[in-house]
Amino acid sequence: MSEQMEKLYAERLKRYTTAMRNEKPDMIPIRPFVAEFVATYCGYTCQEVAHDCEKAFEATRRCASDFGWDATVGNMVFVWTALTQAIGLKYWAIPGIDLPADVGFQYREPSEEQSFMKPDEYDALIADPTGFLFNVWMPRVSTEVVEPGRPSTMRNNLSFVKGGMGMMQYFQGLSRQGELLRTECGCVSAIAGILKAPFDILADKLRGYVGLSQDLFDCPDKVLAACEALMPHLTQVALATSDPHKQVPVSLWMHRGCVPFISFEQFDRLFWPTLKPIIETLWSNGLQTLFYAEGKWGAHLKTFRELPAGSIIFHVDMDDIFEVHRVLGDRFCISGGIPNFLLAYRSPKEVRAYCKKVIDEVARDGGYIMDASAIVQNDAKVENIKAMTEFTREYGVY
Repeated sequence: MSEQMEKLYAERLKRYTTAMRNEKPDMIPIRPFVAEFVATYCGYTCQEVAHDCEKAFEATRRCASDFGWDATVGNMVFVWTALTQAIGLKYWAIPGIDLPADVGFQYREPSEEQSFMKPDEYDALIADPTGFLFNVWMPRVSTEVVEPGRPSTMRNNLSFVKGGMGMMQYFQGLSRQGELLRTECGCVSAIAGILKAPFDILADKLRGYVGLSQDLFDCPDKVLAACEALMPHLTQVALATSDPHKQVPVSLWMHRGCVPFISFEQFDRLFWPTLKPIIETLWSNGLQTLFYAEGKWGAHLKTFRELPAGSIIFHVDMDDIFEVHRVLGDRFCISGGIPNFLLAYRSPKEVRAYCKKVIDEVARDGGYIMDASAIVQNDAKVENIKAMTEFTREYGVY
């Protein structure tokens, strides 16, 4: 790494971490979460970056270098065909296989009748979450894995070999990507570690939203016990995959735990008591959590104030960023809030005008990170991402 690139990286890391601590850096850090946008920019299809993770890595580095971002994620096109096809995962639709080549990967949620966990299986999950996932859930989500008690097959055995090899290859590549972002681009890897709320695990990967909605009325005590059983496992995953230097945050992808998906009573009884202790444990270990609040979480902003000051970065998707700043800005850094429809369908002039409004009203005292509201896909215009980046770099100097 050249001395110049090392200096650039150090400046950007300091800028990023200062803002995340809700303080005022030299200028507003720019940290876009870009997925299929990198394919568009580099002339690839969604199929190419999903099938070949090295193309996705290379495209991300090229964007980071060309745009001069302070931080970004090494690869947001995380559904890699070599892994999903190796183990036959049913819940991903892959570009070029299940979808047109230029459509980003999609999550396939099963119907309630075909959910990956049945309503009478809560006790088994609660008693042994790991055993349930391996023995019951895995054969249901995979076309290759044979359930225990049935004769094994060569495809079953190969799925674990190929899946393990695919995962090892991908995560080794992701680790290498972080180093290349630093040495080639002077760009910070924006996150390290992954977390989902226990409630969202049930809603996303086990019961499905429809099934869980019914369970909230039929067996709420079982739902609570299942969330509590998942807590230590999810905490350990977050800690084990976190940044050993404790500089960048653990990412929390927030999905279905907010009003109107659930009621206030259900949030207060089921969602929040099984997530809050995890965040507090991470904070006690010196780790911030990036609340990537997909959808609208405005109904719960005052509840989030219960968390220790500085423990989270709140990412704004569909909420009113000015209201988020009014309620949370004195305690936590805020990121995002630049609408994706603006980046996809409006002009660079309109993008610059909205960025100015956000900077003037939200970022004036620091504690703000520039980003789109949601993950940037291939509908965003290159000229609009450039406008967001260049305007922030010019206007967002303290």
